[in-house]
Amino acid sequence: MLIDGELVEARSGAEFDNLSPATGAVLGVTAAADAHDMERAVAAARRAFDGSDWSTNRALRKRCLEQLQDALEDEKDELRTELVAEVGCPVMTTDSAQLDWPLAESLNYPAQLIDTFEWERVLEGGGLFGERNVRMVVKEPVGVAAAVTPSNFPIEVVLNKLGPALAAGNTVVLKPDPHTPWNATRIGRLVAERTDFPPGVLNVITTPSNEVAALLGTDPRVDLVSFTGSTAVGKSLMRSGAETMKRMFLELGGKSAAIVLDDANPAVIVPTAVGVCVHAGQACAATSRMLVHRSLYDQAVADITMAYQAVPVGDPADPGTFVGPVISAAQQRRVLDAIAGARHDGAEITAGGGPVENLPDHLRGGHFIAPTVVIGVDNRAAIAQQEVFGPVLVLLPFDDDDEAVAIANDSPFGLAGAVMSRSAERGMDIARRVRTGSFGVNGGMFYGADAPFGGYKSSGVGRQCGLEGFAQYLETKTIARRERRTH
Repeated sequence: MLIDGELVEARSGAEFDNLSPATGAVLGVTAAADAHDMERAVAAARRAFDGSDWSTNRALRKRCLEQLQDALEDEKDELRTELVAEVGCPVMTTDSAQLDWPLAESLNYPAQLIDTFEWERVLEGGGLFGERNVRMVVKEPVGVAAAVTPSNFPIEVVLNKLGPALAAGNTVVLKPDPHTPWNATRIGRLVAERTDFPPGVLNVITTPSNEVAALLGTDPRVDLVSFTGSTAVGKSLMRSGAETMKRMFLELGGKSAAIVLDDANPAVIVPTAVGVCVHAGQACAATSRMLVHRSLYDQAVADITMAYQAVPVGDPADPGTFVGPVISAAQQRRVLDAIAGARHDGAEITAGGGPVENLPDHLRGGHFIAPTVVIGVDNRAAIAQQEVFGPVLVLLPFDDDDEAVAIANDSPFGLAGAVMSRSAERGMDIARRVRTGSFGVNGGMFYGADAPFGGYKSSGVGRQCGLEGFAQYLETKTIARRERRTH
């Protein structure tokens, strides 16, 4: 772990296993922090913020982020192999959102903002009795930020939290998911060995203990919690942080809808549907509900079923693999239970529906689920309302645009969505009516370090990336200075 500028083990010497989701084998061990280690990390972050010039020295912040960028680039190949091993993501996904995209942008974009962001602005007018009143709006860092990251796209989320938080002048305690700790400890090592980050500015704490992690939500020295994960945990963090009025950024779950209008090109339906299986469906923005106009529905079911039966599932290190394992045995059970619940509710499973059969011997301890297509339910069914986080697609028919929008919006979530139509105008009308934080029209991709990402409703509070994501790591101060008139 990285605590106060030093690479350390847990004080107790405790460790926990890092398991391969593809084989179930132990990859290695990681330090298991306890409450004492967390106390040291939070104290170091607080001390670094209050006692150093990190919050005001923009040149230092930019230099440190650029040094970290260079260090990560130097170990890119090792990081790619490590992600495939501990995340179980197909190696093909590391060419995009798992590694290459965030590595290209997630630190560079906020580092550039250090020079271009409007840190201060002057307001016109004001003052009493003819006296001059100079007013300024000043942006300052929030303070100590806790960054709590998930297992599904760990390096993408870690870098998109660290970049803006550190560029804005905050100090950070990073707590990665215990299923995927090594990408974060690698960053900690690189910060210690290859950069000029002052001690305590970044601390990396690894622990399998929810109780230890929860201390970040209650410690009064932590000013902001930046969390990506489940809605249930996000709500718990909001409750625990209320006592100390913590700022919260919560990027939570989704049950996003892809809407296929009656004038859509049929050729785009199957690729969109199969995209839900990328990384075994472990993507919060996955369009795991597909709403298909009734005139296209039967053919879509047949084509998607055939495609799901043919999707390559297997070893994530194989370049030909499209679907790897889910992250853990517990997650595999949750997904299979959701499918069983759908069957109980009367659903028909046209593809998949269980664990993958006939795996090679070395993968039989892995957590694989066959890509699954669910039909025969309406939008009120649990399988259509709850986030499954597995390679499971629910197909729902509709009769007109208004019904499609109503079904899409009939969800506790509001993270993302998509629409397919030969009419750009019609597609944009749907995009404006669906209540989500991001939306794609005819394959449009909203991802980017400059594009704010987050959700409505139970999909979260705040935004990751973009100017909006940068601003949430900042406080706003208004300063007024009275100047007496001279005669």
